[in-house]
Amino acid sequence: MEQIHKPSLLALTPLFVFLGIYLVTSLIVNDFYKVPITVAFIISAISALAITRHLSLSERITHFSAGASDKNILLMIWIFILAGAFAQSAKSMGAIEATVNLTLYLLPDNLLLAGIFMAACFISLSVGTSVGTIVALTPVAVGIAEKTAVELPFMVAIVIGGAFFGDNLSFISDTTIAATKTQECDMKDKFRVNSLIVMPAAIFLFLYYIFAGIRISAVPQPVSIEWIKVIPYLIVLGTALAGTNVMLVLFMGILASGIIGLLTSGFSFFGWFGAMGNGITGMGELIIITLLAGGMLEMIRYNGGIEYIINKLTRNVNSKRAGELSIAGLVCLANLCTANNTIAVITIGPIAKKIADRFGIDNRKSASILDTFSCFIQGIIPYGAQMLMAASLAAISPLSIIRYLYYPMLIGISALLAILLRYPRRYS
Repeated sequence: MEQIHKPSLLALTPLFVFLGIYLVTSLIVNDFYKVPITVAFIISAISALAITRHLSLSERITHFSAGASDKNILLMIWIFILAGAFAQSAKSMGAIEATVNLTLYLLPDNLLLAGIFMAACFISLSVGTSVGTIVALTPVAVGIAEKTAVELPFMVAIVIGGAFFGDNLSFISDTTIAATKTQECDMKDKFRVNSLIVMPAAIFLFLYYIFAGIRISAVPQPVSIEWIKVIPYLIVLGTALAGTNVMLVLFMGILASGIIGLLTSGFSFFGWFGAMGNGITGMGELIIITLLAGGMLEMIRYNGGIEYIINKLTRNVNSKRAGELSIAGLVCLANLCTANNTIAVITIGPIAKKIADRFGIDNRKSASILDTFSCFIQGIIPYGAQMLMAASLAAISPLSIIRYLYYPMLIGISALLAILLRYPRRYS
């Protein structure tokens, strides 16, 4: 699939169509979930086929399909499928509730705020989803706020911040998967770079929460802890940190969830299968979007759109630092437009890879930049799924939470400083 056209602004028409349909329409109706993103992508894909020249319709479709079936796209899909099966089977057998109870049980009485943040970080790192963490912990945070003098938006913001810790670092986070696969680097290597950038922010904020919550009285501890149900998450976290192939990690997590669920009567044998099926089905929209985005971006590349962006964006770029800043700017813009950090990474990833290759940027650093800046934007926009979910569960306005979103803001600052100060040196 060699490019045969010169850099062209016209080739970017599908992106403009997508922004017009999804972003502009959503702003008009004041609802970012009114227009299905899959519909916006399929209309954009049709426009990509329509503007392609020198090929018959069947050749255009073949070319589009080749882009959708790129090896990295398909690998992401296989991982999404396994991640969905694991997440839902673990949830169905009670792993999330057990993990929440365990973390609350371990909280020191005078470290409530820091403990909730630590719990959100651990759960999100284990389950790989910020939304799942928010759904699990926000009701707990609401209950704690009701029994203490802590402001409810502040408590909810702590949960959201911790949720994005895992979204950014977890080996089974779809954002991490998309970032590493588009940049063609190993997850454990990206984890090392990413943790060096964001861990200081997490530690600083943890210490702040210790200081801020030292006079707060703790709520009563959970009565019973089902320790065994936490094992699947510990297996996934441990094997992933050990550098095991992510698909094997997820398979082991699915197997552990099934065995423990059957032993503890968390579900029946067919209930386990049903949970896996529901988890896989739940990934359907993301899989469809990934395929459409892959095909559309290949058509844009074929027509000279990606080269046009790179030429314009890097016209005055003459260093790795400027190249990294351009990647950060692109993913931030895409995230603001789509309100979905995974989709932003999938959309910008191929372009970022070309920029990284052109300026000799380490793929592990570019993957970290993509992931961290997308989580930064996703963590502070009031119309993102995470913010809307948390605000809904707490029955407050998303806008009341923003001022307390310290962690997303800190990782944005940390990522920017990492670019400007060439940190970490080994990967810069």
